[in-house]
Amino acid sequence: MYEIDKKEFGAYISRLRKNKGWTQKDLAEKLYISDKAVSKWETGVSIPDTALLIPLSELFGISTTELLTCGQATENSMEPQQVEDIVKTAISLSDKKAQRIYKDKGPFKIIYPVSVLTGGIFCALNYYLGLDSSTVLTAMILAVVFGAYFCLFAVSRLPKFYDENKISGMADGFLRMNVPGLYFNNSNWPHILNVGKIWSCLMAAVYPALCFLAGIFGLDFFFSCELYIFLFLCLGGLFIPLYFVGKKYQ
Repeated sequence: MYEIDKKEFGAYISRLRKNKGWTQKDLAEKLYISDKAVSKWETGVSIPDTALLIPLSELFGISTTELLTCGQATENSMEPQQVEDIVKTAISLSDKKAQRIYKDKGPFKIIYPVSVLTGGIFCALNYYLGLDSSTVLTAMILAVVFGAYFCLFAVSRLPKFYDENKISGMADGFLRMNVPGLYFNNSNWPHILNVGKIWSCLMAAVYPALCFLAGIFGLDFFFSCELYIFLFLCLGGLFIPLYFVGKKYQ
């Protein structure tokens, strides 16, 4: 198996970073990790988690093979066996298990589509009755997009480096969250996911129903302050519970 010289690897990372004109903190922020982690790489104390190899190589504009060989080789200049050895080395650097990336198999796989269907029916009723709701479509889009992530595609466990460092940002696919004062780790991540699942399903089904009922019963005050209700339910309903649950189990 290909052996990585930690000191040489760290010096290479340091050189690439300086060529970009970045500080250790700049690089850390781009990867949602602490600058202490970057410092450990550059001093040869540790090597990045496998989950960071691709983002790291993309930031520097090189291939992962060049990154792992400290710029000494590319895929085109190597024998197939050498490339395979490097790939095996990359895999061995991580403690990720198969269950780290399994998708949620719980009841929300059923609750989520039922909520979306319910919300869709009320949206159609609102349109059919000519009810003036300027935010119901936006609410549905947000609920569907976030619900698809939280209920269907979110990883059940975060990479190891989230437990080893105080990281206030989380990146997974299209989702980007940065919550000052809240550190994501595998203690609070399951609870954060539950907040996201509950909010998405309630927002999809309940908000269009509220608009429908307000229109049927002539609750004009609802529509006069609808934007504020929408912002409260969207921002307060998701991020406030997410923050407090995350802090509680942090």
